[in-house]
Amino acid sequence: MTDQLTRLFKAAVVLVVTVIAALVGWVLFLSVPDDLAELLGVLLVVGTVAVALRVGGRLAASAFPSYDVAEVAVEGPITRDGGSGRIPGRGSGMPADDIVEQIDAAADDENAEALLLKLNTPGGEVLPSDDIRRAAAEFDGPTVAYATDVCASGGYWIASGCDELWSHDASVVGSIGVIGSSVNASELAEKVGISYERFAAGKYKDAGNALKEPSEDERAYLQGLIDDYYDDFVERVAEGRDMDPETIRETEARVYLGDEAHELGLVDSLGTRDDVEDRLAELLDRDEVTVQEFTPRVGLAERLRGSAEGVAYAFGAGVASSFDVDDGFSFRF
Repeated sequence: MTDQLTRLFKAAVVLVVTVIAALVGWVLFLSVPDDLAELLGVLLVVGTVAVALRVGGRLAASAFPSYDVAEVAVEGPITRDGGSGRIPGRGSGMPADDIVEQIDAAADDENAEALLLKLNTPGGEVLPSDDIRRAAAEFDGPTVAYATDVCASGGYWIASGCDELWSHDASVVGSIGVIGSSVNASELAEKVGISYERFAAGKYKDAGNALKEPSEDERAYLQGLIDDYYDDFVERVAEGRDMDPETIRETEARVYLGDEAHELGLVDSLGTRDDVEDRLAELLDRDEVTVQEFTPRVGLAERLRGSAEGVAYAFGAGVASSFDVDDGFSFRF
């Protein structure tokens, strides 16, 4: 069905619903009441017609959808909570669970025949990144990832779950590696008179605790976890990108501009957003596609909270960011 024909059908549905509502309103509010009620009846008819226009528009959109590709964005650091527990306003992203929810909604939408995953992220936490990758990989239809500014680390992990990865020639792509970190404040604690007393069951239970100097065994243990995550990362990318694992390891977690990433096989194609949509049309075997953004609904309270956090950050939270310390040992892509 062409776009022009679809618009005509939509207009027809809205017109029919509006006319029916106007007739029903006229009978209920004008024909029966006395003169005093007729004035109120006019207002009620107008209100009924206004409501009918909205209902008709929704029915028309449902009966004759104007999109065939669902777009879900992954922007900012990838975390379980979107960074809400960190310094306000500092590089927060959308919670990973919300992103997964939107991909699942697209998968359940009969109109969404393909998935466009827009990536602009430096990476983030391991498991939230994998949740998004799995959701994209399970989408029943063509899946294309499109890197805008940055598609690094956890972002690239997510892209490995898509059929194709596109980027600009100047996009930053790669950083296939894992990092684990823990602040060692044992010397500082000693200077200020703070001592660490261990009450734990299990030799490695407090490995990476910031208030104690790690032993060589603990260092080896934590590094082993990092190595395991890295092996899994390489395996996933090699499988998803159909690449030799050794070629991936040779990148040594470097980042590349899009054109070099394309030469190395880390990116399938280079192009603009229009080029990506042309490719989606080709995959769906049609002349063109229409993309619909799938975004979570944000309530008024959350919007007000976001604004307040932004103001707080502008008035000095940037100073506090210098002392942002994670408790214990953390793993990140």
